[in-house]
Amino acid sequence: MDIVEVSGVAFTTFQLSGGEYQWWEVYEEGRPADAAPPAWAQFSEMFLRECAPQTLRDAWRTKFDQLRRGTMTVSEYTIRFTELSRHTSTLVPTVREQIHRVIEDLSYGLRFSMARELETDTPFQQVVDIARRL
Repeated sequence: MDIVEVSGVAFTTFQLSGGEYQWWEVYEEGRPADAAPPAWAQFSEMFLRECAPQTLRDAWRTKFDQLRRGTMTVSEYTIRFTELSRHTSTLVPTVREQIHRVIEDLSYGLRFSMARELETDTPFQQVVDIARRL
């Protein structure tokens, strides 16, 4: 059986804090004492519905879609990119796609200089470091 299915809910709820923790406590108190814990898929659906409603996820997606480097430094841009991409994993589901998106939003000169990183398995942080140096 998948580790997420077996321990994912317990591991995740152990890390909750603030409003998310309070939501989970209310949920737990409302369940029958002998009820099995929810499966990962059920927990994920409940958590997203309660703690990250669709309107909020849509807003994150819009901000991510509109993110452009513009006048930001490479560091500022990658920090913002990383913050937003956490919430939009369907837009850039792999590290390779994240790297591609970051490089494509750099200036032409930087994109040209970093063409090799698009074709190799260079780690994300190393790509960011190269862009900063350039």
